[in-house]
Amino acid sequence: MSSVFLQAKVSSGTRLAGLGSSNHSAQKNALPGKFKLQPPCTRLRVYCMKTWSPINNKKFETLSYVPPLSEESIAKELDYILSKGWVPCLEFDEVGAVHRTNSRIPGYYDGRYWTLWKLPMFGCTDSTQVLREIEECKNTYPNAYIRLISFDSNRQCQCMSFVIQKPSQVANEMA
Repeated sequence: MSSVFLQAKVSSGTRLAGLGSSNHSAQKNALPGKFKLQPPCTRLRVYCMKTWSPINNKKFETLSYVPPLSEESIAKELDYILSKGWVPCLEFDEVGAVHRTNSRIPGYYDGRYWTLWKLPMFGCTDSTQVLREIEECKNTYPNAYIRLISFDSNRQCQCMSFVIQKPSQVANEMA
């Protein structure tokens, strides 16, 4: 007689077995509605890291899924930007997302472009210069989204962009 074995994974990590077996006594004990517990199978477990909360958390550019960056992490990103010869630039916006406030015309969206903080930092060679501008922007607009972007003057395109400050971060730091 061929053996049929049915397993179901439950939330506690144990398996329920019982609908059929090659053992006749196991078949007798495996009536519908009666299950015997087997130890959990450790080979099939997958451990995943939660990277962001979907509740009240807008997704932005590349680094939105990691925890807020420290000053050291931002400085390392700036060193990378400057080593590539890219031009760093700061932008800010109070809403931080695309919205339709002023018009309902198809294809028109407010908030598509953020406001530029000063001019792009052409000729910048040290990350501390950019960090000073970031602090000045944070102090001037404490309740705004602030992002750092970089441009490649050879390819004439934006190469990197990530959010440095979110208003919820400011509220958490003040509490």
